[in-house]
Amino acid sequence: MADPVRLAERLRSFRFAFRGIGRMLRTEANARFHALASILVVLSGVALEIGRIEWLIVTLTIAVVWSLEAINTAFEALCDVASPEHHPEVERAKDIAAGAVLIAAIAALVVAVLIFGPRILDLVTR
Repeated sequence: MADPVRLAERLRSFRFAFRGIGRMLRTEANARFHALASILVVLSGVALEIGRIEWLIVTLTIAVVWSLEAINTAFEALCDVASPEHHPEVERAKDIAAGAVLIAAIAALVVAVLIFGPRILDLVTR
């Protein structure tokens, strides 16, 4: 039988995680852009009736972009606390972290073109 104390701790950790996602959405324009893009991709997937494997790829791609955006946001916040004044190495680290998000976003765009492109092209050329 599950320990009620451990279960309460686990549920509390979910609350903190959801709070973090909410803060990221409220404070980060890029996160709101990713949210809109994710919604559009999911709606497109439903409308274009993509297959199971394609849903798997789309889901993992969205998760990677969101995860990197969250890590980048947290990293930038920590950098701002650790070094409130400008420091070239902090700037370098923040740029590299932002670059990781950009790499994932470009890969997501490639995935979208490969999965949705042929279907959209088929609809247009009918």
